[in-house]
Amino acid sequence: MVNSRSRLVLVALLTCAVTAVATFLLFGRSAPPGDASPEAGFARDMAVHHAQAVEMSFTVRDETADSAIRGLSYDIITTQTAQRGIFMGWLQQWGLDQAGSRPVMAWMAGHGGHGGSAAPVAAAGGAAMMPGMATPEELKRLKAAKGKDAEVIFLQLMIRHHQGGVDMAKAVLKLTTRDEVRTMAQSIVDTQNGEIGYMTELLTARGAKP
Repeated sequence: MVNSRSRLVLVALLTCAVTAVATFLLFGRSAPPGDASPEAGFARDMAVHHAQAVEMSFTVRDETADSAIRGLSYDIITTQTAQRGIFMGWLQQWGLDQAGSRPVMAWMAGHGGHGGSAAPVAAAGGAAMMPGMATPEELKRLKAAKGKDAEVIFLQLMIRHHQGGVDMAKAVLKLTTRDEVRTMAQSIVDTQNGEIGYMTELLTARGAKP
């Protein structure tokens, strides 16, 4: 399993490296966003958001033999690992730290915030989290589940997670004029909305609902 995971991550990292180089060549001459910009906030928060999606996908991939679920988890792992690398590449290119000093989701304040389809949840101690994120307790449930139960929990959590990601991407589309950010955000909206529909079908086939 370690070797399998390593291959997936290697493929994703190679993909993001090529994309990062292309992004630099295309957009490296424009004035970079500042530390408190919506672009920086989006890149930082979406990188964290994607990391959890990858974690959940690896978890269910280890617990199911279902080809549809394994294929979906593979797609999420490779796509979102690559995109996370691009977000980190942007921050480096813009001369910004990967972690900012502003609160999570502050860049969305006054621009739809958490008013989308995936409401924010709270972490242990009541700390605010990004829209759609799974709580530590939900992650424990997923890791403890087996077979069909793991598939259902994964699909329910990932549908909500994707809805949150779509909300974040739609928000930055309203706030940025940078072509590379708009292209990535629109790709996230299109891809994750498509996967939400697919995951809803998979849940229905298992007698469950989002």
